[in-house]
Amino acid sequence: MTTTAQTTTRTGLALRGVTLTYPDGESRLTALDDVTLEVAPGEFTAVAGPSGSGKSSLLAVAATLQRPDRGQVLIDGLDAGALGDRERTALRRERLGIVFQQSNLLASLTAVEQLLVLESVRGGRPSAARSRAEELLASVGLDGAKQRRRPHQLSGGERQRVNIARALFGRPSVLLVDEPTSALDHERGAQIVGLLAEITRSHGTATVMVTHDRDLLGRVDRVLEMHDGRLA
Repeated sequence: MTTTAQTTTRTGLALRGVTLTYPDGESRLTALDDVTLEVAPGEFTAVAGPSGSGKSSLLAVAATLQRPDRGQVLIDGLDAGALGDRERTALRRERLGIVFQQSNLLASLTAVEQLLVLESVRGGRPSAARSRAEELLASVGLDGAKQRRRPHQLSGGERQRVNIARALFGRPSVLLVDEPTSALDHERGAQIVGLLAEITRSHGTATVMVTHDRDLLGRVDRVLEMHDGRLA
């Protein structure tokens, strides 16, 4: 059966008047304060700011992992807040790709198997998806023998490339990236940001990257600053 998420036209990501608070003793701490953000397909937006400014909360809300107190989160025009839990899970699976700060790769699986296991989770046949997995890994610079290596046999930059390919495997329209260069030196970090810029254009994703490293922002289309839960 085709889900609503599958039939929706790609329009990217939109946050409208989003406010998020957490309990803090007898009061509440405001993590996001009336945040509005729109990212179109093929646009690479960076959100920069110090630790505690609300960047991680922004990604959690955009990924529909956290419900805001107020405001709307729209993925390809679908209001995530109006969906039930099963529909939101389907929306994440079909429309969102998330690149975590830590690659969180499964130690026993090769690079290509890291992607194929997702096909098993989706109920598909990994054997039928192998060619796509291999093509995706090649597109992020991992081909040949490297696709058959396990995480401990890959460098930090190579593990992050597997992480990116894995996020792209479901053909997402929105790509959310959390501090992808934090564990890398400057050169490898620049390579990863450049790769994300190329992927954004070639795959037409609406990409949001949160980062504290302002030295690696030359390839993004737009840089927004976050301070005390507000986006400027």
